Amino acid sequence: MNAKACYIELFHTGKLRKRITAIEKLVTNCTLCPRNCGIDRRNSTGNCFSPLEPVVSSAAPHFGEEPPLVGYYGSGTIFFTNCNMSCIYCQNYDISQLHLGQNITYEALADLMINLQERGCHNINLVSPTHQVYAILKALELAVDKGLELPLVYNSGGYDSINTLKFLDGIIDIYMPDFKYINSDTGKRLSHVNDYPDVAMLAIEEMHRQVGDLLIDEKGIACHGLIVRHLILPGYLDESIKIIDFIASVSKGIYLNLMDQYRPAYRSDSDPKLTVRLNSSDYDKIYAYAVKKGIRLAE
Repeated sequence: MNAKACYIELFHTGKLRKRITAIEKLVTNCTLCPRNCGIDRRNSTGNCFSPLEPVVSSAAPHFGEEPPLVGYYGSGTIFFTNCNMSCIYCQNYDISQLHLGQNITYEALADLMINLQERGCHNINLVSPTHQVYAILKALELAVDKGLELPLVYNSGGYDSINTLKFLDGIIDIYMPDFKYINSDTGKRLSHVNDYPDVAMLAIEEMHRQVGDLLIDEKGIACHGLIVRHLILPGYLDESIKIIDFIASVSKGIYLNLMDQYRPAYRSDSDPKLTVRLNSSDYDKIYAYAVKKGIRLAE
């Protein structure tokens, strides 16, 4: 039996509808993400190149996520097209930056959620949701009315607005942001955002305030809490060390996934450090440091 989601109570008390109404003000002068484009998403697009309605690349059970999300029957991933960052090494660049995906209705997005639940998935894993929060909430209301009860996973790049996150308080069960860089110049060069570290640190603190450390049930399935992902980049080990220090300062009970799967992709050849894969000794060095700090690590 999957854990039931925290948003169900908000739906039955009418608070979810109030959140949707309130967030409509953000998308008509869009400040959903920290870029604060200020455009009316009903008839235009900003840096995310996305309309108000959902744009989806794929939806299916995923067995390559963290074990507590995958469980026995997979994590129900919905990959949203486009992104509010432009990472030069993105391995999903065809989706995030070349706009591979399909425009669908709110009703169709709700049906995708229901289908993933019917296929036995343990959660609904919203991949790159930041610029699509309004569409997600609109579809969520429809899906709950059809019987959706799975926990929601907010799987973002970490470049999230505090104001938008507060709208999600009590709706999202599991936050899973990336924490990419601790140096603003690195974020500017590699992801084309000027203030990534400051934004990501505040976002992670807010996410932890809302959901706390990751809770895993007796069957090993994640039901509530915070997972942080960090992709270790070759040549940027100092960033990784400082990111681990920050995570430890928030809570050593945060579930941290130190990822070693970097490979050159897309436009990574514009940075000489990123033209090679991460070597195993560098990964071991970063992992050992996290162990020394006493952080709860994904295996």
